[in-house]
Amino acid sequence: MVVENCKRFSLPSPRRRVQSRWDGARRGRVRIGALIAAGLMLATGTATAQGLAVTTHHVDIGRTGWNRQETTLTPLSIASGFGQQVTVPLDEQVDGQPLYVAGQSIVGKGVHNVVYVATENNTVYAIDAVSGKVLLSRTLGPPVPMSALPGQCNNNSTSIGITSTPVIDPVSKTIYVITYTYESGTPVYRLHALDLGSLQEKMSTRYISTQGTLSVGSQYHFNASASRQRSALLLSNGTIYAGFASFCDNTPSVARGWVLGWRAATLAPLAKNLLEDSLKASPQSFFLATVWMSGMGIAADPAGSVYFITGNSDPTNTGPVALDMSESVLKFSADLGTLQSSFTPGNPTSGFAALEQNDEDFSAGGITLLPTQSGAYPNLAVAAGKAGLMYLLNRDSLGGYQSGVDNVLAAQPIGERCWCGESYFQGADGVGRIVSSADNIATVWRLNTSMTGKPSLVKESNTAALASGQDSGFFTSVSSNGTMAKSQVVWAVARPVTTSPGTVTLYAFDPSTIQAGQAMQLYAGSAGTWPSPGNANIVPLVAGGRVYVASYKQLAIFGLGAPRVAAQAAKGLAAPAIAPTGSDHALWGTVASFNKSTVVLRLRTGRAVRADISAIAGKLALIRFQPGAKVLVHGSYDARGVFWTIAVERAKDSPALWGQDY
Repeated sequence: MVVENCKRFSLPSPRRRVQSRWDGARRGRVRIGALIAAGLMLATGTATAQGLAVTTHHVDIGRTGWNRQETTLTPLSIASGFGQQVTVPLDEQVDGQPLYVAGQSIVGKGVHNVVYVATENNTVYAIDAVSGKVLLSRTLGPPVPMSALPGQCNNNSTSIGITSTPVIDPVSKTIYVITYTYESGTPVYRLHALDLGSLQEKMSTRYISTQGTLSVGSQYHFNASASRQRSALLLSNGTIYAGFASFCDNTPSVARGWVLGWRAATLAPLAKNLLEDSLKASPQSFFLATVWMSGMGIAADPAGSVYFITGNSDPTNTGPVALDMSESVLKFSADLGTLQSSFTPGNPTSGFAALEQNDEDFSAGGITLLPTQSGAYPNLAVAAGKAGLMYLLNRDSLGGYQSGVDNVLAAQPIGERCWCGESYFQGADGVGRIVSSADNIATVWRLNTSMTGKPSLVKESNTAALASGQDSGFFTSVSSNGTMAKSQVVWAVARPVTTSPGTVTLYAFDPSTIQAGQAMQLYAGSAGTWPSPGNANIVPLVAGGRVYVASYKQLAIFGLGAPRVAAQAAKGLAAPAIAPTGSDHALWGTVASFNKSTVVLRLRTGRAVRADISAIAGKLALIRFQPGAKVLVHGSYDARGVFWTIAVERAKDSPALWGQDY
């Protein structure tokens, strides 16, 4: 499908395949900012000198994907020099998004900016966000082998452990993860609450089990062997939520979708749960109605209501069936006890019946809740799925089901397929924008609102082409310095369409700049590999002036300046003098003197260290290296004892608050 007159970033493919309140006001959480004039809420997180803490999938619990506190990465700085700085080996494939916490104290290792990554080997890593040094790692039990899955479902790793994105509570300093472990030959799900500073269990794990009542009064028990926990975890108002799907739909007569919840403080389950299909029987003995959303998380609004999308059920269905909540956007109360609103597509060619009959899961995409808007409809959401239509919804009344029509505010075609989730940001003009990313196309849509009429989505301009290929939709993220002009960057990760293995590519675009009808591409570079075509739902994490991409057995860290190896070669240094990942150092100190290439740093012990700063030369670095400034530098020593600096950050004024040098 060709979509004209829109700002798209086209990824040509050789083939196509058919926590808290949103603004951070959870009990005990620190607000990160105030509402701006249009009533736009800030993302969930904690503001620090090192940027926004990204503690949940797609930045906030509205799932906007917008880090609006990124002051380092701008179109200008990226174009001036940006690349991969560090590669961190991991023990297995990563299917969830990394998370980021600044100024975290790590047991025995001091204070660090930390990236947390979970792998399919059930391993959780705490990694220094600049050097890539592994600070802590912990494996939480043996993963389930592919051979134990229904039909040996192969759209995952050969080992299945932590598939979903964890969630962090920065107030209690806890990271919550759901593991899939093989215990006495049986697959088991467990919810863990780990301490951020030690990765030790803060309480006993919660063995996940539940049951639901079917239409005839009998009980259906949660079946861990047939259920896949793929969607990212949600933390909202003291409750952890998780959605469950199936493995390749290989056991549709057994697998059913669930949404479950637990109290974060105790891991005690909620009194109610959601079984998405509670029919005793169906014509084809086909149930499902699962919640997977290509890994995107269940969303929550400031009132605590939760939102998610369900997938297909019995292919003979021609219209919604009572007790079967398939192919729908659903809004539930925080206790999961009350269905507050819903939307089910009704269009005869792309609505419910067509989705059911053609395995066109609505739940292949996620739902994004927009921050408060001006106009007659202040509470909006966007959602899309396999059919490649993006719906603009009124969260206060989602639209229900009406045969023969999509009962929504607006609907727009965005591509042939959407294993994806939308992003949102505001431009310097104060207008909200949506980034869709179906098939091989990213499109920027301008949100037009009115005090009297319905809002609309307007395609904004044309696209640039990506040469790396793409398989049926992807995820984007957006970074900016608030709504400052020329600070917005759209990030995308293209997954491969071939094996052997295929290359994962990170892209950056300037959505405000159009050259010859195309959005300016700022960067494109390899970010890892993937062992199979498709099935990768990688979300680029942008935080603290860097970009993190987790893929097959590695985490890639990108930042400004020349890559470390290139900087060494330029100075004629012997490569063995600085190991790629194992000999990184962090030093806290006071700047004694500096010039454009060298700084003398006085450590708290009084020792002076001469640091070469040529690899990070620039206006920002020179500002931070003013004499008397307190700084944290990352880098490595060469054979002569010169410290080669790859990054600098401001440190707290009091040395008592510094971390440990290493």
